[in-house]
Amino acid sequence: MTETIRLEVGSPAHGGHCIARHEGRAVFVRHALPGEVVEAVVTEGGADARFWRADAVAVLEASADRVESAWPGAGPGGVGGGELAHVALAAQRAWKLAVLKESFERFAGLEFPGRVAAAPGDDDRGGLRYRTRVTATADAEGRAAMHRHRSDALVPLESMPLATPEVEDALLGSRFPGGARITVVAPSASELRVLADGVPTRAGRPDRRPNAPRGVRERVEVDGRSWDYRLDASGFWQVHREAPAVLVGAVLGRVGDVSRVADLYAGAGLLTVPLAEGGREVVAVESDRRGARAARRNVHDLPGVSVIEGDVRRTLESGLGPVGAVVLDPPRSGAGRRTLDALAAGAPDRLVYVACDPVALARDTALLRERGYDFVEAEAFDLFPMTHHVETVATFQRR
Repeated sequence: MTETIRLEVGSPAHGGHCIARHEGRAVFVRHALPGEVVEAVVTEGGADARFWRADAVAVLEASADRVESAWPGAGPGGVGGGELAHVALAAQRAWKLAVLKESFERFAGLEFPGRVAAAPGDDDRGGLRYRTRVTATADAEGRAAMHRHRSDALVPLESMPLATPEVEDALLGSRFPGGARITVVAPSASELRVLADGVPTRAGRPDRRPNAPRGVRERVEVDGRSWDYRLDASGFWQVHREAPAVLVGAVLGRVGDVSRVADLYAGAGLLTVPLAEGGREVVAVESDRRGARAARRNVHDLPGVSVIEGDVRRTLESGLGPVGAVVLDPPRSGAGRRTLDALAAGAPDRLVYVACDPVALARDTALLRERGYDFVEAEAFDLFPMTHHVETVATFQRR
């Protein structure tokens, strides 16, 4: 369906769009701001559709928060991943806070009490050049490309302003095998790595030597303390250059004085390692084999730490023994009812929940309250500028 309609834009909604109405039907419109009047092209929908999707292509009445897009390639008809690039940086954080508040009111019946804080350096960089990890797909000519939003079509990249300069140069300065999945990683404590379909590359071609380097080193520093990590270049790590330190600081400040902690969805041990400082006993649980292997490597000299490779829910149901606090950093879908049932059965006094999805966090907040855990406080961090994503750290206490 291709139709141009005039819309008066309403409030932001989870997912990077705003809500408007056209002839009684809800329209989720991207590339607009609350309060604007726009012309929009309908990208999905039909006469019988419950709602439509649309892209604003002309602004008839602009918001004071509209700025020239920091990434035109992610604008209407472009790639995904920069859906708020037309929004002033402070207004992006206000947008995300509005989504958090609406999510908590709707799904948890609570007022979200926190704020959305900037990561160090982001205001100076205008919310750009923060990504130390970028993935793309090589098009038929070997150029780094991304998919058009909600499409299988590939669009070659002319720039990647969210990436650090060295990542952008490596991504755009080479040609790759057509169709290859490209990964560029600029770690904090070792050399940049480029992979194509998981294989290290040299000058854009696969480096199939048995000893081709693929490991990376990361260093995290918080309040004068530092921790070192090793992981595979294709393994999960926070993409924002400041995110590891921000999250470690936020979690350490909330766990409290307990002797034994469970770190669920532990990944490569980003939180496990600092949690073990001072001799605290930590049990880490991670289902991904690569992540669990990296976590074991990163805690090898910490005698009070154990790493369990396995599903979090099943591991909780099997029993972890008594813990004073639980840290959980679940996937975007959240922990969910059955996992929280198993967690609550162990009766830890405190939970520190790291969430990358406002709606999932709000739903899990409601479930935790039903299971005897009071929502104490929360703070959100803008670790994904120019996108709708936001990271939130929340504390729960057992009644």
